[in-house]
Amino acid sequence: MWKEFKSFAMKGNVLDLAVAVVIGAAFGKIVSSLVADIIMPLMGLISGGKNLENITFTYLDATVKYGVFLQSVIDFFIISFSIFMVIKVANRFKRKEAVKVEVVETPVPDPEIVLLTEIRDLLRTGKQGEV
Repeated sequence: MWKEFKSFAMKGNVLDLAVAVVIGAAFGKIVSSLVADIIMPLMGLISGGKNLENITFTYLDATVKYGVFLQSVIDFFIISFSIFMVIKVANRFKRKEAVKVEVVETPVPDPEIVLLTEIRDLLRTGKQGEV
């Protein structure tokens, strides 16, 4: 059983997934800091110092904090756009790499296949006497 578990745990996909989770968590902290510490203060300056999280609506005994919801929606779009830009830049580097590596050689056909293809073509055209 230990041998099977070791084989499973050391497969490439499991290790790749573990690395992706760790990097994703670190990237999430970076993006959250970007939103909370840089972008939102700038948005506050643009909006005249208003904080969306403090916007509420009270009806009878219920307090609806729709400002928190609006802030979460804005955070989502900013985070999504940040991730989109990072992926776009990464894909640009991958494309440049792929163009450099991509060398296509035309295969040299086997002379026997060329001869058989010519015979086939002659038979199709009905010029059997000229062979």
